[in-house]
Amino acid sequence: MGDSSEPAGPGLPSPSPPPTFPCSGCSLAPMVGKETPRPGRDITGHLTFPLLSVTLLVSFGSSMLYGYNLAVVNSPAVHIKAFYNTTWSQRYGHGLAPGPLTLLYSLTVSTFSLGGLVGSLLVGVLVERYGRNGALSRSSLLVLLAGGFMGFSRELGSPEMVIIGRCITGIHSGICLSVVPLYLGEIAPKNLRGFLGLVPSIFICLGVFSAQVLGLPELLGELLLLHCFPESPRYLLIERDDVCGTTRALCRFLGTPDVQGVIEEMKEEQQSLSSVEMVSVWQLLWDRSVHWQTLSVVVVNAGMQLSGIDAIWFYTNTIFEKAGIPISQIPYATVGTGTVEVVAGLIGCFTIEKLGRRPLLIAGFCVMGICLAGITVSLLLQTTLPWMCYVGVVCVIGTIAGFCMGPAGVPFLMTAELFTQSHRPAAYIVGGSLNWLCNFTIGFIFPFLQMSAGAFCFLVFCGVCLLVALYVYLVIPETKNKTFMEISHIFATRRSFLSVPAHLRMKKLDGYGALESSSLEDKDFNLP
Repeated sequence: MGDSSEPAGPGLPSPSPPPTFPCSGCSLAPMVGKETPRPGRDITGHLTFPLLSVTLLVSFGSSMLYGYNLAVVNSPAVHIKAFYNTTWSQRYGHGLAPGPLTLLYSLTVSTFSLGGLVGSLLVGVLVERYGRNGALSRSSLLVLLAGGFMGFSRELGSPEMVIIGRCITGIHSGICLSVVPLYLGEIAPKNLRGFLGLVPSIFICLGVFSAQVLGLPELLGELLLLHCFPESPRYLLIERDDVCGTTRALCRFLGTPDVQGVIEEMKEEQQSLSSVEMVSVWQLLWDRSVHWQTLSVVVVNAGMQLSGIDAIWFYTNTIFEKAGIPISQIPYATVGTGTVEVVAGLIGCFTIEKLGRRPLLIAGFCVMGICLAGITVSLLLQTTLPWMCYVGVVCVIGTIAGFCMGPAGVPFLMTAELFTQSHRPAAYIVGGSLNWLCNFTIGFIFPFLQMSAGAFCFLVFCGVCLLVALYVYLVIPETKNKTFMEISHIFATRRSFLSVPAHLRMKKLDGYGALESSSLEDKDFNLP
């Protein structure tokens, strides 16, 4: 290995003697008799109470609320439309026609996605100014404001307040869907990053499952309790250069005072970024050094929404009805699919650190693709083969299970893992914006696609799922138990491999381009 007397470079402490820091109370000298861990090697940790607590807190107060708001307008649709019709009649002396009433209700539903798009665009500014923890705690105020709008809408006879409240809630969800995995990805040890990163997806499923029972009191708890936990150590060191704060945060999250190896790994990343400022979205899109990472984020986030999962949730009741389930029993069958969501999410969460990210993504999208094709076949043949309706029910459950095991949560986690600190906020803006935009597009287009293509509309989603699975298999490397710098090096190696073979390069000879073998570089050849 390198000589210990060599300087470590700007921004990195010298390996010998042990590093010293401005704050004497934050000394990170390694314990006597123990070798200082090398950056990127053996930097593992165990699940401490602070890590588990902050993960459950942000998932409960943010991700669960997102799932709740996805489903909360479905069951009371009749009551919402009745409120709109009554209010309109009181104002103008006549009720709304079915067309405008449906349009107003659709606006109420879709404005949540539009708010989410706005929120995702604000992520970069918020996390840079307030940090990860600060952005989450401040965004909770938005939901209290939204709750006030929607809570007083009936008293004031204002449908507009419902729509505004839904939009504000969407802004909150747009912020949290990006900041929560960003925060958890930065505070978690590399061997727990997958497990903790998928916990929010479980709470999204729980939010959908319990949409009829839960209210909003958890928001106040998040607002008050989140201040009890430290900011992201990686944000404190790399962006704020706060060594003492970083040390305290690491000691709190990891449950040990021996955090030298983690500091060294962060310092290595800080040194590589010493001359790089936080990039904007435009700079990220034009940065050729990360174009494979950016394309991967685009593919997996767009694929998550274009997989047709929203269409499945929309079509579930119809499939259950055609399967012969009595209309009065369909809500209980829907609760059963909610149970499948939660169980599949738990399976993904507890297996991701053993199986890895790639297998969960590839298997999830492949299962979805096969089941979506099965739904098409069952819808086409159930008139001639009555038992095919039960195949349709199984395929619906399989599609939901495949989605919740991997595609529901892994894309958010991988967005944090594929980029270094300088590019990460911009990557979340790109991924989050695309996610919400595709969500809105599917919600708006699917009814028309269903009318024009009928049962064949699910084959479109089947094709998307299989193509995304193929892309993940061919392009995205496994990131399990790797540091952010190691992942960056993997992509750098893959980028050079996909462009020009490593042993060949272009060299200009007498005005002509020629391929030169790198194996000859060390030999003494004198060209004329």
